[in-house]
Amino acid sequence: MRVKRGVTSHAKHQKIRRATKGMTHPHRASIKRGKQAVTKSLQFAYRDRRNRKRSFRALWNARINAAARLNGTTYSRLIAGLKTAKIDLDRKVLAELAVNEPKAFEAVVKAAK
Repeated sequence: MRVKRGVTSHAKHQKIRRATKGMTHPHRASIKRGKQAVTKSLQFAYRDRRNRKRSFRALWNARINAAARLNGTTYSRLIAGLKTAKIDLDRKVLAELAVNEPKAFEAVVKAAK
Protein backbone atom coordinates (compact mmCIF):
# COMPACT_ATOMS: atom_id res chain seq x y z
CA MET A 1 0.00 0.00 0.00
CA ARG A 2 1.23 3.47 -0.87
CA VAL A 3 2.10 5.76 2.09
CA LYS A 4 1.55 9.49 1.62
CA ARG A 5 4.03 11.49 3.64
CA GLY A 6 2.60 15.00 3.61
CA VAL A 7 1.10 15.06 7.11
CA THR A 8 4.19 15.83 9.21
CA SER A 9 5.58 18.22 6.59
CA HIS A 10 2.27 20.03 6.46
CA ALA A 11 2.19 20.29 10.26
CA LYS A 12 5.75 21.68 10.34
CA HIS A 13 4.90 24.22 7.64
CA GLN A 14 1.76 25.29 9.50
CA LYS A 15 3.85 25.82 12.63
CA ILE A 16 6.19 28.12 10.68
CA ARG A 17 3.24 29.95 9.09
CA ARG A 18 1.69 30.61 12.52
CA ALA A 19 5.02 31.86 13.87
CA THR A 20 5.57 34.25 10.93
CA LYS A 21 2.14 35.86 11.17
CA GLY A 22 2.58 39.62 10.89
CA MET A 23 6.00 39.45 9.23
CA THR A 24 6.77 40.90 5.80
CA HIS A 25 5.74 39.01 2.66
CA PRO A 26 8.87 36.93 1.85
CA HIS A 27 9.01 35.60 5.41
CA ARG A 28 5.34 34.61 5.29
CA ALA A 29 5.31 33.27 1.75
CA SER A 30 8.39 31.06 1.76
CA ILE A 31 8.77 28.27 4.30
CA LYS A 32 12.58 28.39 4.03
CA ARG A 33 12.76 32.16 4.59
CA GLY A 34 10.11 31.90 7.29
CA LYS A 35 12.08 29.25 9.17
CA GLN A 36 15.18 31.47 9.08
CA ALA A 37 13.16 34.47 10.28
CA VAL A 38 11.62 32.53 13.17
CA THR A 39 15.01 31.16 14.25
CA LYS A 40 16.54 34.65 14.20
CA SER A 41 13.59 36.19 16.04
CA LEU A 42 13.90 33.58 18.80
CA GLN A 43 17.61 34.40 19.11
CA PHE A 44 16.79 38.10 19.42
CA ALA A 45 14.09 37.37 22.01
CA TYR A 46 16.51 35.33 24.12
CA ARG A 47 19.23 38.00 23.91
CA ASP A 48 16.89 40.89 24.61
CA ARG A 49 15.32 39.27 27.67
CA ARG A 50 18.79 39.55 29.21
CA ASN A 51 19.45 43.03 27.81
CA ARG A 52 16.17 44.30 29.27
CA LYS A 53 17.48 43.56 32.78
CA ARG A 54 20.64 45.53 31.96
CA SER A 55 18.67 48.47 30.55
CA PHE A 56 16.35 48.69 33.53
CA ARG A 57 19.23 48.59 36.00
CA ALA A 58 20.90 51.50 34.15
CA LEU A 59 17.61 53.44 34.22
CA TRP A 60 17.16 52.82 37.96
CA ASN A 61 20.75 53.93 38.64
CA ALA A 62 20.22 57.18 36.71
CA ARG A 63 17.00 57.93 38.61
CA ILE A 64 18.58 57.16 41.99
CA ASN A 65 21.58 59.35 41.15
CA ALA A 66 19.35 62.27 40.10
CA ALA A 67 17.30 62.03 43.29
CA ALA A 68 20.40 61.57 45.45
CA ARG A 69 21.96 64.73 44.00
CA LEU A 70 18.77 66.65 44.84
CA ASN A 71 19.33 65.50 48.44
CA GLY A 72 22.97 66.58 48.55
CA THR A 73 24.80 63.29 47.92
CA THR A 74 25.83 61.13 44.98
CA TYR A 75 24.77 57.68 43.82
CA SER A 76 27.96 55.95 44.93
CA ARG A 77 27.96 57.60 48.38
CA LEU A 78 24.30 56.72 48.83
CA ILE A 79 24.80 53.04 47.93
CA ALA A 80 27.90 52.84 50.16
CA GLY A 81 25.94 54.49 53.01
CA LEU A 82 23.06 52.04 52.59
CA LYS A 83 25.48 49.11 52.78
CA THR A 84 27.15 50.40 55.97
CA ALA A 85 23.74 51.19 57.52
CA LYS A 86 22.64 47.63 56.57
CA ILE A 87 19.58 48.91 54.70
CA ASP A 88 18.56 46.26 52.16
CA LEU A 89 16.66 48.14 49.46
CA ASP A 90 17.30 47.07 45.89
CA ARG A 91 17.74 49.60 43.10
CA LYS A 92 14.28 48.98 41.68
CA VAL A 93 12.63 49.96 44.98
CA LEU A 94 14.98 52.93 45.48
CA ALA A 95 14.18 54.23 41.99
CA GLU A 96 10.45 53.81 42.66
CA LEU A 97 10.79 55.77 45.90
CA ALA A 98 12.85 58.46 44.16
CA VAL A 99 10.19 59.01 41.51
CA ASN A 100 6.92 58.51 43.43
CA GLU A 101 7.77 59.10 47.12
CA PRO A 102 10.41 61.87 47.38
CA LYS A 103 9.84 62.30 51.14
CA ALA A 104 10.43 58.60 51.79
CA PHE A 105 13.55 58.70 49.59
CA GLU A 106 14.80 61.70 51.56
CA ALA A 107 14.38 59.68 54.78
CA VAL A 108 16.37 56.80 53.24
CA VAL A 109 19.15 59.24 52.27
CA LYS A 110 19.25 60.65 55.82
CA ALA A 111 19.47 57.12 57.24
CA ALA A 112 22.32 56.31 54.84
CA LYS A 113 24.39 59.39 55.76
